[in-house]
Amino acid sequence: MANENHGSPAEEASLMSHSPGTSNQNQPSSPKPMRLVQDLPDELVQAGWEKCWSKRENRPYYFNRFTNQSLWEMPVLGQHDVISDPLGLNAAPMPLEGGMVETSLDSKQRKRRFSEEVAPSGNSVKKPKVDVPGNPAAQPVPISPSIPGTSVLKAWCVSPEDKQQAALLRPTEVYWDLDIQTNAVIKQRAPSEVLSPHPEVELLRSQLILKLRQHYRELCQQREGIDPPRESFNRWMLERKVVDKGTDPLLPSDCEPVVSPSMFREIMNDIPIRIKFREEAKRLLFKYAEAAKRLIESRSASPDSRKVVKWNVEDTFSWLRRDHSASKEDYMDRLEHLRKQCGPHVSAAAKDSVEGICSKIYYISLEYVKRIREKHLAILKENNISAEIEAPEVQDRLVYCYPVRLAIPSPPLPSVEMHMENNVACVRYKGEMVKVSRNYFSKLWLLYRYSCIDDSGFEKFLPRVWCLLRRYQMMFGVGLYEGTGLQGALPVHVFEALHKLFGVSFECFASPLNCYFKQYCSAFLDTDGYFGSRGPCLDFCPISGSFEANPPFCEELMDAMVSHFEKLLESSSEPLSFIVFIPEWRDPPTPALTRMEQSKFKRHQLILSAFDHEYRSGSQHVCKKEEMYYKAVHNTAVLFLQNSAGFAKWEPTPERLQELVAAYKHSGRTLSSSSSSSSSSCDKERELGREQSGSREPNAN
Repeated sequence: MANENHGSPAEEASLMSHSPGTSNQNQPSSPKPMRLVQDLPDELVQAGWEKCWSKRENRPYYFNRFTNQSLWEMPVLGQHDVISDPLGLNAAPMPLEGGMVETSLDSKQRKRRFSEEVAPSGNSVKKPKVDVPGNPAAQPVPISPSIPGTSVLKAWCVSPEDKQQAALLRPTEVYWDLDIQTNAVIKQRAPSEVLSPHPEVELLRSQLILKLRQHYRELCQQREGIDPPRESFNRWMLERKVVDKGTDPLLPSDCEPVVSPSMFREIMNDIPIRIKFREEAKRLLFKYAEAAKRLIESRSASPDSRKVVKWNVEDTFSWLRRDHSASKEDYMDRLEHLRKQCGPHVSAAAKDSVEGICSKIYYISLEYVKRIREKHLAILKENNISAEIEAPEVQDRLVYCYPVRLAIPSPPLPSVEMHMENNVACVRYKGEMVKVSRNYFSKLWLLYRYSCIDDSGFEKFLPRVWCLLRRYQMMFGVGLYEGTGLQGALPVHVFEALHKLFGVSFECFASPLNCYFKQYCSAFLDTDGYFGSRGPCLDFCPISGSFEANPPFCEELMDAMVSHFEKLLESSSEPLSFIVFIPEWRDPPTPALTRMEQSKFKRHQLILSAFDHEYRSGSQHVCKKEEMYYKAVHNTAVLFLQNSAGFAKWEPTPERLQELVAAYKHSGRTLSSSSSSSSSSCDKERELGREQSGSREPNAN
């Protein structure tokens, strides 16, 4: 196609050297372009396009002031993949064998379009225009040029002229497909007024979060004599963000009620002690009885409560001294009986103290948010940037979804260092280092290139990568394997099947680190928007499209998700589909699972058995290859929520469902890793299972 359009290689070289769309770093800067009288459509003008005159070529061309992108022909709105320009000079690099991406400078001379490489299929979602009556052209917001600035290459110790060194930017293993275009349609929305990330602010936030975690640990130990329940702080942040109306992207500051149901429930489950079923049954029974007696004597409990607990504890001690031939089942039955008898009285005695812990943590968080906000505003003021802006007018029209944009400009960002250690990129700011594997650094580079519109030279890329990695490091926590269960993702084969069978092109709960598609929702729009995020799922309101939802296993968040999805399905007549993956917790059942099973939009439900399917690790961006996948230790429920149009378009037929289930049979593990480390991986999987289901233990207390 290239030769048909542009003639001989010599003519191509000549065109490349003179084209205003060429991003040759050695080319001298041209004079300020002459602006013509603008006769462009409003959509193009709002997207940053201008019509200019090339004195050298003696003909008009089109220039985008947002991205510095230049085209000879009028830009075509409605083609979502705006990286593929009419001349093909900035064509997106094509995947090579093995899923790698050609990113060397020679790749910009490839004049192929993605549509020529992929045959159309019945479930194809790459439509040139939004198929909605009366809808204007699709998403007009431009994205960054496809050729990055030399600053990133230099950070990798790569010369822009050295193709072999430029190959460092190629990922060697790929767990994503960023070529898939979206079929998600939304109403055009205004830019967000959230402040853009800054390393200095993120450093302060991370230090305060670590202090808050330490406060939480000390309060649990001093007041209740227990360690904080594993993952409970992480789930507290997730649950609080469901109701928080504050300004900070991570820490809650404006919540009602103040006492977190999630944190309260998890602490109460561990009072008077955490039930560890791996522990010897007889010893566990003795410890529980002793702890219950100690707690009821040290709290202001009613006389009846004291009497009931003491009588049951003494009866248990007597039984332990008397019966020496009891089996493990006998001990566990006795423990369950003791918990049922003493639990309500112990809970009543500890209630005020636990509520005090929850309130204390919230109010400390509130003070920390004020300090972070003051720091951020001070930086903006130093750079003469106002945090108060007028809300721009937004046209009432439908567009394909696009990354979140920030209304307040980003201040200049400080320099951030980076070096490589054994295929791991180490990004450092003021001595604080975060790490990401080379493959996932390349992924971030691609996402940034596709999504960012205010940094065509990539000067802010490394500082923003540091902020993103630091944010997720603080969200995960600092314990061994902590947070990985909350950030688990579906296997690659399953995503491929979802896209092929049901047109799925969008993830409702992901991050730049674990996403499979380049369009997704994530927790943090400020750090993640530059890397393709459409913002938090509960704030994202599509009109049509096919979506995958695998939320973090937080009850309150999952329940809010169901409410959000049902509202969207009720209000849209366009094809809309959500395929939801959540744990099948039945003892007791989660409100989210119960509501979806009873929903009028439920079209089908699958149950995947425990240990017969896998998840990708939440720490996939830093973990070893053999740790990339882990077995699910609980059943997973897969529910299809669709309106009538969505059901007609993406019906879960028996044939499609069979192929989807078959996709789970493709294990992501290598044979060598599964055979050499089976015992250690099994232990880790069970540990992850306990993390994910920690809040699901029946509250017998």
